[in-house]
Amino acid sequence: MKWEGDRQSNNVEDRRGGGRGGFGGFGGKSVGIGTIVIALIGSVFFGIDPGVFLGGGGGPVPVQQGPQGPQGAPANDRETQFVRTTLAYTEDAWAQIFAAQGAQYQPTTLVLFEGATRTACGTGRSATGPFYCPADRKVYIDLSFFRLMQQRFNVAGEFAQAYVIAHEVGHHVQNLLGVSGQVHHAQQRVSEREGNALSVRLELQADCFAGVWANRTNQREQILEAGDVETALAAAAAIGDDALQRQSQGTVVPDSFTHGSSAQRARWFSRGLESGSVEQCNTFEARQL
Repeated sequence: MKWEGDRQSNNVEDRRGGGRGGFGGFGGKSVGIGTIVIALIGSVFFGIDPGVFLGGGGGPVPVQQGPQGPQGAPANDRETQFVRTTLAYTEDAWAQIFAAQGAQYQPTTLVLFEGATRTACGTGRSATGPFYCPADRKVYIDLSFFRLMQQRFNVAGEFAQAYVIAHEVGHHVQNLLGVSGQVHHAQQRVSEREGNALSVRLELQADCFAGVWANRTNQREQILEAGDVETALAAAAAIGDDALQRQSQGTVVPDSFTHGSSAQRARWFSRGLESGSVEQCNTFEARQL
């Protein structure tokens, strides 16, 4: 993926390093790398899941506080520069899409943290993977997740990492459009099985939005290199519900899916990538996912 030298977003809040202080209000055991690896197998990824924000029993977890000022100054290493550049790509792409509809895109803030951190949705934890909190409109990422993607799922490459960020920004777009709010409201009135089915459609739409982002950004910046699309598709497939359930429990239970199968996730990302059209991402009216 070609990104060096392009604009970097200022909407990054860096809580890593010396930002620890206080304890989380929800409790739970402290999270180490070993715990994260185990959690990656069976946990829900890349989504808006209340379970992300609730701690279990046990002792308190050190939680990173937000910076004293309105925004922490990010580090300047290559990985942080990549994240800031990718976020800038999403800002430019969605600003263009919103402007075409006579609207103004409101960017999300991306928070870099380690272990656990406070959010408006409660305590966010690394063990659950990257997530979006609609209450504060922020994306939260512990960058160790990218290394675990390679170790656990053999998925490497910066474009695969960019797909992860773009998917979470896709949830922000859904929040701005009111889609996620409608889905969560509907889930309160239906059975667990029907609620899971709605969650799948929400997640697959975010995958499609990530594909739209890739299409628009490549048209403008020519970021794609040989093999990039394949790595993103591999990432989408690796975190399909069927793949995760097969790894964690040896069996697949489709009624419990909340994010979609490997094939579905790859298919909807591809649909957005090939079309570059938000209109092609209406998973809620699709007869077949």
